Amino acid sequence: MAGKEQHSMTVVSSTLPQGIGLIEVAGSLLGGEEIEQLRSAVSEFVDREQSRLIIDVTGVTYLNSSAVGVLISALIAYMRQGWKIKLCGVSKAVYSILAITKLNLIFDRYDTREEAILSFR
Repeated sequence: MAGKEQHSMTVVSSTLPQGIGLIEVAGSLLGGEEIEQLRSAVSEFVDREQSRLIIDVTGVTYLNSSAVGVLISALIAYMRQGWKIKLCGVSKAVYSILAITKLNLIFDRYDTREEAILSFR
C-alpha cells in the first residue's frame, strides 16, 4: 500500500544489566491496542517491584491524550512507591505535547538512554 502512512507502534520491555527496567516505544501512540501494550509493560514492572524504570521514546512520532494518560498513571504509580521513572529520547514533537500538558515539569527527561541510566546513581 504505497503512500499509506503507517500508524503502528511497538513496545519492547527488557531489564538492563544495571537492574533498571526499560520500555522502548516507537511509532505513534494513538490509543487502542498500542496504549494497552504500554500500560501492560508498565504494570509488569510495577508488579515485579522494579523500582527504576526508563521509558525510551526516541522512536515515538506522536502521542495522544490516551498515551499521556498512561505516562501520568506510570508516574503516579512510581511516585507512590518512592520509585524513579525517567524518559529519554524525547523529540521536539513529543516535548511539545509534554509542555502543553505540563508533564515536562514533572518528568525527569534525558537526551540519551545512557544519560538516563547514569542519573540513577
